[in-house]
Amino acid sequence: MKKINRLICTLLMASACLTGIQAQEETPSYFLHTIERGQSLYSIASMYGISQADIVRLNPGSDQKILAGQTLRIPQSTTSNEHMPTFHTIAAGETLYALTRQYHTTAEAICDANPGLSADNFRIGQVIRIPAADPTLQKEAQAVATPASDVVQGPIESPCRDMHKVKRRETVYSISRKYNISEEELIAANPEIKNKEKLKRGSWLCIPYPKAQTEAKTQGPSHVPTDAELFQANKDQVKRFKTIRTAVILPFYNVARSEAARMIEYYEGFLMAVDSLKRTGTSVELYTYNSGSENSSLASLLSKPEMKQMDIIFGPLYQPHIRPLADFAQKNHIRLVIPFTSKDNTVFSNPYVYQINTPQSYLYSEVYDHFLRQFGKANIIFIEATTGTKDKAEFIKGLKEELRRQGIAPASLKEDASLESLKAVLATGKKNVFIPTSGSNVTLINLLPKLTLLVREMPEQDIHLFGYPEWQTYTKDHLDSFFELDTYFYSSFYTNNLLPAATNFTRNYQKWYGKDMDERYPKFGMLGFDTGFFFLKGLSAYGTEFEKDIQQLNLVPIQTGFKFQRVNNWGGFINRKVFFVHFTKNYELIKLDFD
Repeated sequence: MKKINRLICTLLMASACLTGIQAQEETPSYFLHTIERGQSLYSIASMYGISQADIVRLNPGSDQKILAGQTLRIPQSTTSNEHMPTFHTIAAGETLYALTRQYHTTAEAICDANPGLSADNFRIGQVIRIPAADPTLQKEAQAVATPASDVVQGPIESPCRDMHKVKRRETVYSISRKYNISEEELIAANPEIKNKEKLKRGSWLCIPYPKAQTEAKTQGPSHVPTDAELFQANKDQVKRFKTIRTAVILPFYNVARSEAARMIEYYEGFLMAVDSLKRTGTSVELYTYNSGSENSSLASLLSKPEMKQMDIIFGPLYQPHIRPLADFAQKNHIRLVIPFTSKDNTVFSNPYVYQINTPQSYLYSEVYDHFLRQFGKANIIFIEATTGTKDKAEFIKGLKEELRRQGIAPASLKEDASLESLKAVLATGKKNVFIPTSGSNVTLINLLPKLTLLVREMPEQDIHLFGYPEWQTYTKDHLDSFFELDTYFYSSFYTNNLLPAATNFTRNYQKWYGKDMDERYPKFGMLGFDTGFFFLKGLSAYGTEFEKDIQQLNLVPIQTGFKFQRVNNWGGFINRKVFFVHFTKNYELIKLDFD
């Protein structure tokens, strides 16, 4: 009997061990991601090429709520593709040089894979993409690997301080200058070079230590390059644009009449921007293409020889066209400005994409920040609307959460609340801010008369109304009420004929085209002018350093705000600009800029 019991125990223990081993094998490797303000589960999943469910599995509860500053476990992609990058979270004490050794790659390859990475932001907690290991470097590492019994004191030094992958049009001269070595030193380290002028694109060159540094090796420890030195060595030379080759790709015909009209209006505004720039000496070579309907293919258009020579592309309109155009732009190192949609996720993985329309989570994050700066000590009253609340549900939920974090307890009333109920929630000595949970005109029509009466009967109270971007389309109907209620609303786009810049542009547009712009929000003529002027002016002023100096562009757009931020070290840029538009009781219209 004891033997049987002992056998059962043994089997159970073996089973438990096997289960533990199996569980370990099934647990995917992961890295750590620190959530930044504005990021959502969707945007984080998009930037790493995984599903939201993958994140939730490692981070239970993250599908309900995530907070800026919180750390998430992110599974490494399980796709069996040797060219898939590895993601790495920089740990304390790690250097760029150490990572090149760890992953058998070069500093240049890591810099190319992470255009947003620099010596300034190479710090603990940053996630970077590690490109696939270079076979040549792997072989070198294996060749110098020493059996444990033969280990010698000190590191084994390679004669190469870096490896350089030859790019198109590079020469021995240009590469040697890039790394501050002589042509002779480069050739000596790479005897296979036979022609100084013609190097095989894609081949790898050993970049030796400078001669003086090599001689110093015999007198002491070798110099390990610092992060600053490696980033400086792999910095591309600045290129200026004599002529900016520009393409606009939009559906101009074979589409719905109203849609085509808005695309034409955008293009008309864009042409006015090009004309303004040419008058100041900026040379622009403009190519215009019809992308066709949503189901049309861009293949024939992208096969045109001149397309690969573009410096920047504006478009497209339709979602199915974004991916092929973005892939083309990335392959050929062309900046792509997407003026319309805010729902595409290519910006999270493509460093050449600029998204004008701010993704919702980032937009709301900016609004909450500005709101708390403006009304952090106010008495907040939500007006629960009866219709049109679905579109604003996420915004209201997030704002209430932000208020709770700040220790602010908002009040809440129904849309049909009586005047006495409105009076009862007011706080003397504070700003009282009413926020309807719907941005519809119907809600405004129902709410404004009661709030106006409240202001008139309680003049000693500091009362404000806060709302949404679409309210600018209702301004004509409610202008007097907006002023009387000291109204604010947020928007990434704003213009009004009370503003001089808008008045001047509208007058010039009418002169150019003999017509008025469509009254819908935003005005596409102004959008075309603002985007064209901003990017073409920037490329003219800063050349290939445009991304570095983008925030220094001192421009006053007519309608569109610009505040671009790279979404991660390897992705593109989103526009995080948000205005608060303020209709004051003194009948002034103020565009509040919080930067």
